[in-house]
Amino acid sequence: MFEIPENIEKKVEQIKAEIKDLVKDDILYVAFSGGMDSTVTAFLAKEALGKNRVKLVNVLFGPFAYSKSIESVLRTAEDLDLEIIFTDKHMAQYKIMKKGPNCNQCTRKLKMSGVKSVAGDKLVATGANQSDSWGKTEIKVMNNLYSPIIGLTKEELREIIKIYNIKIRKVGENAHREGCKLKHLLKLLINMDYHGRAVSFANEIIHDILDKYNYKREIANVKIIGPLSKNIALINIKPYPPEEIYNEIIDILNSEKSIDEVYIVNKPIKLTISVNPGIFNHKESKYWVDKGRLQPEFAAPIEIEWKKSKNERLATFHVVDFEYMK
Repeated sequence: MFEIPENIEKKVEQIKAEIKDLVKDDILYVAFSGGMDSTVTAFLAKEALGKNRVKLVNVLFGPFAYSKSIESVLRTAEDLDLEIIFTDKHMAQYKIMKKGPNCNQCTRKLKMSGVKSVAGDKLVATGANQSDSWGKTEIKVMNNLYSPIIGLTKEELREIIKIYNIKIRKVGENAHREGCKLKHLLKLLINMDYHGRAVSFANEIIHDILDKYNYKREIANVKIIGPLSKNIALINIKPYPPEEIYNEIIDILNSEKSIDEVYIVNKPIKLTISVNPGIFNHKESKYWVDKGRLQPEFAAPIEIEWKKSKNERLATFHVVDFEYMK
């Protein structure tokens, strides 16, 4: 019989005891994406409270939610034998992204507010842990949000997944952190039928084709860049697939009216990025956009040429062009 390491067993029991103590006889809502963090949180909540006092809440983003992701969330909720409730926030997301890419604001303002709109005044559990900025504060409860796994590292979470045989289903977008399709629109979302459709269509198609070939990937996305009048699609797949896969993706993307040009990122590139003056004048902010936000999701090394934006609507950044490095 497989033995649970003493340190993991002790932490799991401590978390379950804490959940019972905080929730008491009430219902606990779990902000649920279907990823590792929220799934472990949901699993431990059910172990502590039983299935009738745990409800999962998933925030949908309309055309920017992967169809595969929605299916995975439903199947994982079924695995956990927990009720799941969906709430849609894509129109509110549209308002935020009209000022440029801003995943952090989307998470803070929409994901948690979406869950709270369902939970009311009940406690909401999140998957914040030691890898997150909130996790590093070690504040477990704040504004009715509660993080049971705040003291756990990613390695410990993976160990819990393995020990308790919890299945995590992935889209294939990123081996480490997956999200909605809209994070791949690297400019202002001004026109839903043009900018929005391009990023939604391209990032649904790429996974349909890779799944058809059963192609295993660490990264798979299509970045939409360019001036507001032109949608340039940059195909990122790592490791690089055979030419036949690239060709099939390119053919379909070229047939889409909202996409004007298509390129493969299979060698180093330089991005020209227009940024809000606040970011332009702040070294750490530029570093985060480069190393934290962009490079981890490109299939090849990137360099950046920064330009200060004169567009007063731009609150963050806009990738206006690119070129292959020699």
